[in-house]
Amino acid sequence: MRLEALTRRTTRQTESDQLGIADLRLDLRTRKAFRSDKPLALQPREFRLLEYLVRNRDKVVTRSMLLESVWDYHFDPQTNVIDVQISRLRNKVDKDFAPALIHTVRGVGFMLQAPEDATPRV
Repeated sequence: MRLEALTRRTTRQTESDQLGIADLRLDLRTRKAFRSDKPLALQPREFRLLEYLVRNRDKVVTRSMLLESVWDYHFDPQTNVIDVQISRLRNKVDKDFAPALIHTVRGVGFMLQAPEDATPRV
């Protein structure tokens, strides 16, 4: 029984080491990202931002949510830091790949979403 419990824990841990949507894959253990199996050169903050977006895929995330979760700010300083980071992330994640995954929801925030026909990866 003890061996079975250890096996279950190991299996769960392995499953949680990977996140993904469509052809985007994040390896949480090594902190590396891949799109169409090509490595993406992300800075640590960009990886945290992308991880947050993947964890909240198909949901609109506001700038305040991103500031609190990724930057650990608990106020809205009226800064364009999020817009700059999203732009840099788009250049790395969406620029040379189709379809685009990062979408702007005007006046609200951002959403990571794959088209209906894309096969999701977990």
